[in-house]
Amino acid sequence: LHAVRPDYGSVGIRTWPQILAHAGSYTAAVGQMQFYPWDAKHGFQYRVICEDKRWLRVRDDYFHYLKLHGYRTLHGNEHEGYFENRGAIIHRLPYEFSWDHFVGMEARKFIDTYAGDGPFALMIGFPGPHCPYDPSPDFEGNKFDPATMPDAIPESPGVTPKLRQQSIDGNKRPWNGVDYTEFTDAHKKKIRAHYAGLVKQIDHEVGQILEALRGKGVLDNTVIVFATDHADYLGDHSLIGKASFYETCMRIPLIVAPAGGVGGSVDQGALNQDLVELRDVTATILGFGGCEIPRHMDSRPLPGLGLTDLPPRQKIFGMLTDGLMAFDGRWKLAKYATGEVVLFDLEADPLEQTNLAGDPRHADQYRRLDMDLTREVMESVRVSVHDRLAHKGDMSQDEIFGRGDWRRPWPAPIDFALD
Repeated sequence: LHAVRPDYGSVGIRTWPQILAHAGSYTAAVGQMQFYPWDAKHGFQYRVICEDKRWLRVRDDYFHYLKLHGYRTLHGNEHEGYFENRGAIIHRLPYEFSWDHFVGMEARKFIDTYAGDGPFALMIGFPGPHCPYDPSPDFEGNKFDPATMPDAIPESPGVTPKLRQQSIDGNKRPWNGVDYTEFTDAHKKKIRAHYAGLVKQIDHEVGQILEALRGKGVLDNTVIVFATDHADYLGDHSLIGKASFYETCMRIPLIVAPAGGVGGSVDQGALNQDLVELRDVTATILGFGGCEIPRHMDSRPLPGLGLTDLPPRQKIFGMLTDGLMAFDGRWKLAKYATGEVVLFDLEADPLEQTNLAGDPRHADQYRRLDMDLTREVMESVRVSVHDRLAHKGDMSQDEIFGRGDWRRPWPAPIDFALD
């Protein structure tokens, strides 16, 4: 998890809501944002906060909403069957007081109050679907039969056993407390059924938000981006949650409906198979807002929307605290702090069962991706320490530097590292 440096404005960095606000939009954030501190605004002019389902001590707007009605936030372990069902429970609170309903309700309030006053940018963060897998007891249509759930992708013996143990150890910590050492097919199917229930509830809230936009007469001129920050294994590879580079964790929904583009069906011809990254949403939002994209942003507008002439990405990269990844659409190389290195050919092995990292027949693919990944990491490190770089360019030829009274600018602007 990364915090935004407190002097980011002094180094020439503006967040996308600040850029849009400067261009005349009213910017709002409703729901989970995972800012540090949690009540920071980072350029949003309007905030209603409902943080992570695991952050039970955060006294955010949702906390006060519950308290006003005589309720409080609950840990999953305060529910029957939490440990036995590996976090799959029915929440004790009615749907009216669920995290995601609160976020949907507050998003509609913003739309009802401010939509129509002029351009606005509203970011909505639903805390779900997320563990604990806790659909509400009284929401119609969110009960799914575990027997109808698809089977989990099997664990491939010997591919990433340390990664699985790391997942087990991490989930034993107090934030979760569930032991996934024994993780049966029945556990996985029950979790998947509960997860589907949470998705159903969010689907309902999204529909209500669209209706609110329609009711204010602004739906047809509103751009809608639907995305998330990560998926959930739900038992694939005998893993749970997130934080590695298997497909079922890193491949996420991404739907863009341009103004006037919301309809009742999906045009299959509109599906775009180009490689994109989540960070490209930032440039896309700025592009739709008619704003120039700062050159320090490693983000480009999503392809197929008429916002860019840049060619599609030829590869994408992933960086976690304990893992790195390079992917070109077919070949994927991932390296983990556990010491495990995997190379998958997704064309021949879409379920990622066979590790080719040590196969000499694929050494060229390994070296190619490894070189690309190394370059990406090195450039990322260089730009990240821009405020500590001694100079830019060739200071040996700088007359002012040579006179002895030169002072390095502090804090150095981000462009210091880009020139």
